[in-house]
Amino acid sequence: MARFRNKKKVAFVKPAKKQPTQNVDHVTGDKIPRSFVFSRLKLPATLKQLQADLRKVMLPYTALNLKEKKRNNLKDFLNVAGPMGVTHFLVLSKTGTSPYLREYSLAVDIANSQLRPRVPKDLFKNSPLIVLSGFGTGEQHLKLTTIMFQNIFPAIDINTVKLSSCQRIVLLNYNKETKLIDFRHYSIRMQPVGVSRRIRKFVQNHKVPDLRSLQDVSDFITKAGYGSESEGDEEGATVSLASDVGRVNKASTKSAVKLQEIGPRMTLELIKIEDGLCSGTIIFGKSRRTMMKKNLKEVKMILQNSKLCKTQPS
Repeated sequence: MARFRNKKKVAFVKPAKKQPTQNVDHVTGDKIPRSFVFSRLKLPATLKQLQADLRKVMLPYTALNLKEKKRNNLKDFLNVAGPMGVTHFLVLSKTGTSPYLREYSLAVDIANSQLRPRVPKDLFKNSPLIVLSGFGTGEQHLKLTTIMFQNIFPAIDINTVKLSSCQRIVLLNYNKETKLIDFRHYSIRMQPVGVSRRIRKFVQNHKVPDLRSLQDVSDFITKAGYGSESEGDEEGATVSLASDVGRVNKASTKSAVKLQEIGPRMTLELIKIEDGLCSGTIIFGKSRRTMMKKNLKEVKMILQNSKLCKTQPS
C-alpha cells in the first residue's frame, strides 16, 4: 500500500499595511528635519555640557545619547546619517589653541540666575518654534542663513497646530551693527487673565492639601506658601483659546502668553558659508583670512565663482 507524506502546513500571514514613513510630518506633509549634535577634537567640560544642552534644544528629532569615539571622523557620521534620515549636523569644534565658540551661557547658569526656574517634564516632547528677527536685509548670505535656521526645525501648520504642543521657542536676533546673532531658548507658559496668583497656583497644584491644622480655607490661601500678590502679574500678550490647555486655561477664555528663558544662550557670528559639507566653493567669507591656506590659483577661482569681490587679488 502506497504511503503518502504529510504535507507541511504553511501558516498564512496577513500582509501588513504600508505604514507612512516616520520622517514625514502627518500634518504638514513636509519632511521632518533630524539632526546630529557632536564635536570634533576634544572639548573642555563646559563645551561638553553645552553640547548636551544643544541636544535638548533639538529634541525630539535628534540623537540625545549619541556616543562619540576619538577615532570617529566626519565620514563616519555621514555614513549613518542617510539610513537614519538625518538632515543637519551641529558640530562643536576646537582648534589647537582654543574653541571657536567663546560667548555662551549654559542652561544650568540660566537656571541658577532665576528665582523660580521652570523646566516641566514634558517640555521637550515637541520641537520648538523658531522666530527670526533682523535677517530681512536682502543680503544673499543672510538669506541663506535664514533658510538654514528655518529648515533645522519642523514646519508647523498654524491652522491645525495644537497650542498645547507649543512648549518652547528658539529666538534668533541679528544685529545689523555688530553683525552678531543672539541665540535664546525659552519655555512658553500660559496664564489665565483675571485670576489671582494664589488661586491659580492652588488649582495647578496636583497634591491634595492638608487642611487639618487650619480653621478656614482662606487661611490656606494666605498662609500655605502660594506666593505673594506683589509679584508682577501683568497680562502681556494674550490669546483666545479654542480648546483647553492645562488645568486652568480653558476654551473660550483669554490667557496671557509668557516666556521664561531656559538656555543655553549663545552669541554667534557668521564666518563662512561653503558649498557642500566642509568642502567646496566658498559662497561667503567674512574676510580673506578664511582662504589663507589655499594657494593663489585656488583663491582666484573661488573669488570668481562666488563673486565675493569685483577685483582680483594682486
